Amino acid sequence: MNKIAIVTGAGSGIGRACAIALAEAGFTTILAGRRRAPLEETAALAPAGSTLVVPADVREPASVDALFATAKERFGRVDLLFNNAGLFAPPARFEDLTKEQWDEIVAVNVTGAFLCAQAAFRTMKEQNPQGGRIINNGSIAAHAPRPLGAPYTTTKHAITGLTKSISLDGRPYTIACGQIDIGNAQTAMMDRIEDAAFVAHSARQQSGFLQADGTKRVEPMMDVKYAADAVVFMAQLPLDTNVQFLTVMATNMPYVGRG
Repeated sequence: MNKIAIVTGAGSGIGRACAIALAEAGFTTILAGRRRAPLEETAALAPAGSTLVVPADVREPASVDALFATAKERFGRVDLLFNNAGLFAPPARFEDLTKEQWDEIVAVNVTGAFLCAQAAFRTMKEQNPQGGRIINNGSIAAHAPRPLGAPYTTTKHAITGLTKSISLDGRPYTIACGQIDIGNAQTAMMDRIEDAAFVAHSARQQSGFLQADGTKRVEPMMDVKYAADAVVFMAQLPLDTNVQFLTVMATNMPYVGRG
């Protein structure tokens, strides 16, 4: 049976790489994101006929409901949700953060992830055969923060709690839930993060990430392909087997003993 996957934030970065990899692995992949044009670009990079573009805003319950209704109408079920859509806030001093900045990150990274996971859970519980898999995109920040990143770090810690709760509550319905924590992967988003850190916090002519001691450091990156490969590995497991947490990162990236 052909498996149906939904990937949120599929228009760029990790979402695009994972959506293409899932399509290449045989999943019919629904590409979700706020803007149609980037989703169409992702679709053009995937095998012909393997994707469906469905613009959706994960912050809006009606939009999420419409996304999953489309999946059920077109394909009859949902086997996998890669809960990937997220925002990374520019570095900001904790005392200077505004409620608007906080609310924007929480709305996408926590509320959006919850709404999509809930819609997937309901669908997987009701379908026949019952069950499915939810993979939440966490982050290294779910374990160790970067300086000046309180909103993002907080939301990624929340994803860990969401993952554990879904994993527990999904057991009676054969719904598996795991989390992938991805380190520095070379994407356009990561380039913007590094640029923002440089512009905001360094007058020196060097690029890199702000470290806990106030210095800047050029950190190792991995090819985003390996993050996508890890998601495909998790996705292809039988539902009686689950990767609860998986961390994939460049070997020499600061993490263990960070700061």
